Amino acid sequence: MSIALRRSFLILLAVLVPLFASAATTSPHDVIQRATDQLLADLKTNKEKYRKDPDALYESLNRILGPAIDADGISRSIMTVKYSRQATPEQMNRFQENFKRSLIQFYGNALLEYNDQVIRVLPPSGRQQEADRASVGMEVVGTHGEIYPVSYTMVNLQDQWRVRNIIINGINLGKLFRDQFAESMQRNGGNLDKTIDGWGGVVAQAQDSVEAQKATGQ
Repeated sequence: MSIALRRSFLILLAVLVPLFASAATTSPHDVIQRATDQLLADLKTNKEKYRKDPDALYESLNRILGPAIDADGISRSIMTVKYSRQATPEQMNRFQENFKRSLIQFYGNALLEYNDQVIRVLPPSGRQQEADRASVGMEVVGTHGEIYPVSYTMVNLQDQWRVRNIIINGINLGKLFRDQFAESMQRNGGNLDKTIDGWGGVVAQAQDSVEAQKATGQ
């Protein structure tokens, strides 16, 4: 994974930490700022422990990230109406779990490579925030002053702000995963179970796609 991409992914982890405990009356920007501070403090304390015991890192991230992600909304968006309407409740639950598991593994290794880069939450754009939806911008500043922007789409579900989508340095991860899912369904001859069970490999392909776009400057 490229250094720039790792830095951008770290912001996602920082954002997700305490969202599950946030009330709707709290500004999404304030929630994210607190999340960033809490995550970096925890990492500073436990980084060496996590390096020696990756399972402890993944278990911690699963406990923290699970409630913070709008897994149902993301899953249905990735599968699109075409496939989600075909899925049974059991298949939807299995896909959600596979998706969360693959993301945790995807971001866990990136988290261990954090080396005190500057991470800052951008102020609100001035547009009136919707009651159930918000866009929050952040930046990672590299060691040579390079800036990597990240934008989070957050939704208010039952008085809790959750992450629905992420755009990293111009790359829309929701669209990327959606395209990967459709391609996987095509390769598997429309077999939904096979696509769901192989989702971890699809996420790895998406990672390669992101790195290729970064390398070519697209």
